[in-house]
Amino acid sequence: MRKFGLAVLAALFALPVLADDKIGIFETIYQSSVSFDETAAAIEAAAAGSALQLHGSLDVRVPDDAQQAKVFVLTSPDYIEAARAEVPRTISAQVLRVAVFTWGDEQKTVINMANPVAHAMVYYADSPNYDELVAAAGAAADELRQLVSAVPGEAVSEQLEPIRKEKHYNKYKGDGPARMMTKFRTWDKSQLLIEEDTADNFDAVVERVVARLEAGEIADETFPYGWEIVTKIPVRDDAVYIGLTNPYIENRMVHINSSFRGDDKTDKAPYPGVDHVTALPTDLLIVREAGKTRVFQYGQMWRMQLYFWDSGYRAFTANVNVPSKIFNSIEEAVKSPED
Repeated sequence: MRKFGLAVLAALFALPVLADDKIGIFETIYQSSVSFDETAAAIEAAAAGSALQLHGSLDVRVPDDAQQAKVFVLTSPDYIEAARAEVPRTISAQVLRVAVFTWGDEQKTVINMANPVAHAMVYYADSPNYDELVAAAGAAADELRQLVSAVPGEAVSEQLEPIRKEKHYNKYKGDGPARMMTKFRTWDKSQLLIEEDTADNFDAVVERVVARLEAGEIADETFPYGWEIVTKIPVRDDAVYIGLTNPYIENRMVHINSSFRGDDKTDKAPYPGVDHVTALPTDLLIVREAGKTRVFQYGQMWRMQLYFWDSGYRAFTANVNVPSKIFNSIEEAVKSPED
């Protein structure tokens, strides 16, 4: 079973990231000494008194209810302000995610985060303010560490796979031979247009998209038809983030990372992939740019590689049709009936 690092005071304060350091897209930040429910409640209570804003949460449907997992979606006003001059399409970097999950036969409660620094290295690689934005992401990570310190337990600091160097994140187009599956696209090229309208109709487009999503039939674990809105965040006046989930995407994302991690499986905790659930929810962006209101989602193969490459090439070939199913389902749920 994967071993979590020892508690250290320095874990509450991120050290500067060096160019040659390898950085996980996820980071384990806390080992709780209380139950899953008590841990989740403590985070919610701490968020109410924090500078961070809690926008929503997701109770992940782990197969067979074998383990528990919950994702919290937050933002840092300071980080959003630091990124104010960046193009609206970069808001995915500013959406923060913390997960609580149970692990191992002892059903220990562990907390990790989607690493803000790694995300900043992807989305701000071409910004003239890159260094300042990576530092702001580090400060947001510290805010998350401080938030979860309200939970009884001890701080830890462990970078989780997939782990990459800064230069890899800066030019991220996928990994290894599977880059061709992403068509060698960077993050901006992987934001694929669903529909567009006039700039003046921005608010109307947001309302329309939300209404269509809410009207859809919820999916099950076998086919991705219908989506649930975890959160809708007006990150700025020209960009709205909508976090989506359904039973299918949760099932696939837990399975793809659990299938080939035999050393981490136990009888009572057969799904070690729960430590990757901070990849959820999946992103839908509505932005106002170039005189248009545009609705984007990510190419799901690009996104799957960013968060699940450590599952191995074999896992990707075994699930090669999953990204297109998810992508097509979101597009069908969102696009205008006239399109």
